[in-house]
Amino acid sequence: MPQRIVIIGAGFAGMYSALAARRLISQNGRDQDIETVVIAPEPTLAVRPRLYEANPGTMAAPLGDLFTATGVKFIQGVAKTIDTKMRQVGVVNTGGDAAVVDYDRLILAAGSQLRVPNVDGLKQHSFNVDQLHSAIALDQHLHSLPRAPDCPARNTVIVCGGGFTGIELAAELPARLRSILGQDTETRVIVVERNPTIGPGLGPSPRPEIQKALDGYSVELKLGVAVTSVDAGGVVTSAGERIEASTVVWTGGMVATGLTQQIPGEKDGLGRLVVDENLRVAQTKHVFATGDAACAVTDEDGHTAMMSCQHALVLGRSSGHNAAADLLGLPNRPYSQPDYGTCLDLGPNGAVVTAGWDRQVVFTGSQAKSVKQFINTTLIYPPPADAKEAFAVADPDYKLPNLEPPPVPVAVKA
Repeated sequence: MPQRIVIIGAGFAGMYSALAARRLISQNGRDQDIETVVIAPEPTLAVRPRLYEANPGTMAAPLGDLFTATGVKFIQGVAKTIDTKMRQVGVVNTGGDAAVVDYDRLILAAGSQLRVPNVDGLKQHSFNVDQLHSAIALDQHLHSLPRAPDCPARNTVIVCGGGFTGIELAAELPARLRSILGQDTETRVIVVERNPTIGPGLGPSPRPEIQKALDGYSVELKLGVAVTSVDAGGVVTSAGERIEASTVVWTGGMVATGLTQQIPGEKDGLGRLVVDENLRVAQTKHVFATGDAACAVTDEDGHTAMMSCQHALVLGRSSGHNAAADLLGLPNRPYSQPDYGTCLDLGPNGAVVTAGWDRQVVFTGSQAKSVKQFINTTLIYPPPADAKEAFAVADPDYKLPNLEPPPVPVAVKA
């Protein structure tokens, strides 16, 4: 009976874990001896970094042909339980039937979810762009607004949170609202951020570019205040201000999949499993964690991976390789990702690219926008359904293409 690597999750880290494992197994001629199985609700990759954009329903890439071409087996269902003593995953399929999947090595790549605090009315009356279905729900709601009476509340969107996602969404919304409500409609986009500065986690270097972009779109900022309650007609802030709005979007912080709590091992403040340099859970040697489920050290300076696509892609390559290497009796290859950069979308007219953990600005405006467009439309999408090409990009030593912008800025949408 073949040994089995089970991967929970088909996001960026899960997909590349599967491809990297299959790559090493195939290279060593052990295709018949070791299975690679992915468990996920759908055989698709939700392009989560793009869910702040319009038309989120188009932002899911099919994985079925890619898995077939590379020998990855797929089980459609939701992983509900993990028994690390019996080495079993309990799965419930789309019909509600339960099954048990045995494993020899487990890779937890089930990602993260939006942290929703206990704010009165928030769960009942807000939207978010955390998952594909929730981003689609927001998009459908926005497109339903023209059927409501024209009033200030209808034409106002409140973005709760001025972090990375909140900034990208707020910069996108003014043009998006005008395309739905009419170019002459007076709309308001308001960001409510409890910290005294916009983008508090991004540091001071990109802040002038962020501020300039949001000012250019007439996005209003209410800084140093928090949302204390939400209802169908708007929000109340900690300053006692009532803001009328038909649309409230929560973009607060993230927390790791709850499945991490079923695996013995140290967790960080985000619920992520603390892993060693090979992405193994120290207290549970046959379990690897990756992507947003892993607290992994990226470099010799002690930085830890962010909950980001940028880190998930590399973490997935490493976890899949190392899980397969374990079963093949080969040396593990330590995870390392010393280079760090960010590319923040700033709406139709630009973006900002930074380098390093101190986020020093490298490119802005249309130059940065061309980089962001390449990332969002090409770099983060799955490889072709061809084993040779897929295995080439699943190599842990794969180097990303140069992200220098072209010498002549590309055109961006008006």
